[in-house]
Amino acid sequence: MNPVLESAYKAWERAADLRTRRDRYKRYAYGDQWSDMLPDSKGHLRREDELIRRSGSKPMTNNLIRQMVKSVVGRYRAQTAESGRYTQGPVAEIARRNSLAELDSRMLEEFLISGCAIQRITDERRWGGCGVWIDNVDPRRFFVNSFTDPRGWDIDMAGMLHDMSMPEIINRFAADSPRRAAELQALYSCMDMTGAFQAPALGAATDGDSFFCAADASRYRVIEVWSLDCRDNEDSSRASKRFVWHCRYLAPDGTVLAEHDSPYSHGSHPFVVKFYPLTDGEVHSFVEDVIDQQRHINRLIVMMDRMLATAAKGVLLYPMDQMVEGFSWDDITSVWAQTDGVIPVSGRGEFLPQQVVTNTSDTGAYQLLRLQLKLFEDISGVGAALLGRSDVGARGVDMLDSQIRMASMALTDIYDTFGAFTEARDAKALG
Repeated sequence: MNPVLESAYKAWERAADLRTRRDRYKRYAYGDQWSDMLPDSKGHLRREDELIRRSGSKPMTNNLIRQMVKSVVGRYRAQTAESGRYTQGPVAEIARRNSLAELDSRMLEEFLISGCAIQRITDERRWGGCGVWIDNVDPRRFFVNSFTDPRGWDIDMAGMLHDMSMPEIINRFAADSPRRAAELQALYSCMDMTGAFQAPALGAATDGDSFFCAADASRYRVIEVWSLDCRDNEDSSRASKRFVWHCRYLAPDGTVLAEHDSPYSHGSHPFVVKFYPLTDGEVHSFVEDVIDQQRHINRLIVMMDRMLATAAKGVLLYPMDQMVEGFSWDDITSVWAQTDGVIPVSGRGEFLPQQVVTNTSDTGAYQLLRLQLKLFEDISGVGAALLGRSDVGARGVDMLDSQIRMASMALTDIYDTFGAFTEARDAKALG
């Protein structure tokens, strides 16, 4: 097994927990909030929405996380539009070519959901012409060595997984050589595109979203790996060792398709990486903080809906001994619904018919729901002003602006951290 490929695979495997948590946070952010697996009464794991339906209730979602994320991203777009972030300065041309305002907004959305911001900067020819191109990198396709420096200065290996068509592989790695093109076709023909390939040294079973096999059965997996290599210095009059960022494109069996030293003026790899907050090397996203509150809110709404559905709403208690001869139950039901109806009652009327209505507001569920909504705002730092729920007419525009500025202070760390990411990206793009 190619040692570089093995190191890359182990780095990708170490991020398995991060990918699992990201997938959960993404589901919550986009409305799939009942798919957690929970044990039933017999200890079998079931989807939470299935357990809710079995109990006779209907799973209901009030997606506050999505609104929170949209508000933070919307505030970012407003701030960058006001400052001319993407229309002025040396980065303006690159921003125009790459639709950078849109790209960074989607990157910020990913950053809020998963705590990961990753972009790849290259200088190459594309359909849009020659120049600097910037791409958002899916965290599921990215791998990096374990690092703890928030700036990423202790990164010494990074890479990503590509899914390419055979014409693209030939165009990139055959160097206009028919013989090399045939070798590449023969190499990949030995690997089942549907996922039958298995790395023998690692013993890793593969599936549609694996390290070794492309997610799309019509494409082929190519693994890009950048490593900081130590080499002997060719000039003996200086230090005997030097470090060089070296790139290798590998097939899933470890075959090197192409390799080269960093061609960029900055001499580094093409990735810009920011994990948040990276305390002891751990990633904890903005969305992660409010998952529990979102779950409690959903459960309270389901509980209140169940209470309302089962509560007595205008039920008529009619004593049997008060029934008048010749007056049927259908007659009573029809007259009871009329505003000026008259229902005759027999006997002395000690026990008259009465209507029963259950007061569900005394259960405390509504107060608990208000508490959870308030906690959601307090924990996230996204209050009514940022969510657009402030009363402008009653408070005035100046007061609203002041509230928005104060609310934005709670998000300063998020914005500044993402700003450091985009500044590092710009430095590589312009370098």
